[in-house]
Amino acid sequence: MTALVIIAILLVLLLTSTPISIALGTTVLIYLLAFSSFSMDTVNIISQRLFTGLESFSIMAVPFFVLSGQFLIDGKIAARIVRFASNLVGFLPGGIAMAAVLACAFFATISGSSPATVMAIGSVMLPAMVKAGYPKRFAVGVITTSGSLGILIPPSIVMIIYAVATSESAGRMFIAGIVPGLLLAAIMMALVFVQAKRRHFPTAQKPDAKEFWLSLRDALGGIFLVVIVIGGIYGGIFTPTEAAAVAAVYAFIAAKFFYRDLSWRQVPKSLLGAANTSAMLLYIITNAILFSFLMTSEQIPQAMSQWVIDQHLQPWMFLLMVNLALLAAGQFMEPTSIVLILAPLFLPIARTLGIDPIHLGIIMVVNMEIGMIHPPVGLNLFVASHLAREGLTEVSIATLPWVGVMLVYLALITYVPAISTWLPHLLYR
Repeated sequence: MTALVIIAILLVLLLTSTPISIALGTTVLIYLLAFSSFSMDTVNIISQRLFTGLESFSIMAVPFFVLSGQFLIDGKIAARIVRFASNLVGFLPGGIAMAAVLACAFFATISGSSPATVMAIGSVMLPAMVKAGYPKRFAVGVITTSGSLGILIPPSIVMIIYAVATSESAGRMFIAGIVPGLLLAAIMMALVFVQAKRRHFPTAQKPDAKEFWLSLRDALGGIFLVVIVIGGIYGGIFTPTEAAAVAAVYAFIAAKFFYRDLSWRQVPKSLLGAANTSAMLLYIITNAILFSFLMTSEQIPQAMSQWVIDQHLQPWMFLLMVNLALLAAGQFMEPTSIVLILAPLFLPIARTLGIDPIHLGIIMVVNMEIGMIHPPVGLNLFVASHLAREGLTEVSIATLPWVGVMLVYLALITYVPAISTWLPHLLYR
């Protein structure tokens, strides 16, 4: 009954167009005022939670990765990655669209953000595909969907949030995302190839050896960031949070001194943009942690775990329920809030059923990817709508076939756990 009251309050606030961050905090206050014994001790607890909610070493990685992505975008490193990806596969059937997918995968490894990936790669590749003769609807669908790789291929901000919410290792989550991310990119490229052969899409001219190696050399400065982050974490040189700080410093040095595309005049603008994004994310995180505290204090996760035990649910049934709940939540909430609210609820049940927490984390991330490309609040849709100068309805229609692909991929990730767990188990034995 308590859970229904809390959820009902939250839904009413969301239906009145209250921003999710404010809705979470307001839900806690309304419940405590109306349905709980309210005292000065309660006020003290709320105040402490608001200030201590961000006292996590892992959360510090969020603003650093945001800043790193901002420097990479402002430093025009995305254009160099696009050039290399185009030279790598552009001459194949559907090669320009395949290059867009590959470029998104490359940029995802250095940004950690899905909307940032769509903006950085889409601003270059969307006009290029349309100019080359690809149907605009197809081009929009490819860019919008492949941009979602930004939260599956590490480093991923959503993975950091999951690690914070569940006290799991961010490093293990990063490693776990490598195989699923590469698999999804390969599936998307294969589907583009098949569509290109069937519909006779244009191809680009095959580059000569000199152009290929020049584009590779030009892109290495950005791609090397992957080696620093993943190699540093796995090699034990630094933690994921320290890796985020190193990534931010490296991105600045690469953009300012190596490529020299970031002027001193642009630096304050980059810092301000990263600060705005970080402040928004951290505010959401703070209120979501407060909301999770309310759920825990009312023993809702324990009650849910006991209900699952009493119903004798099989693991596959529970995972199906998880996916349905996450897909529904993705209709009206953004990924950070969903993970912070639902991960602490699902994890105790998953452990009871013998489900690997890392596997559960990857399932949640893939669900968040689908939410990013599905109306009404899919962030990638809004970015793509801006880039394509099309209405949200047109962009949603363009992305709809890819949503079906993502749902099939979600089933694969859900019921073949080795895809997510094989590599982290191999490296962290």
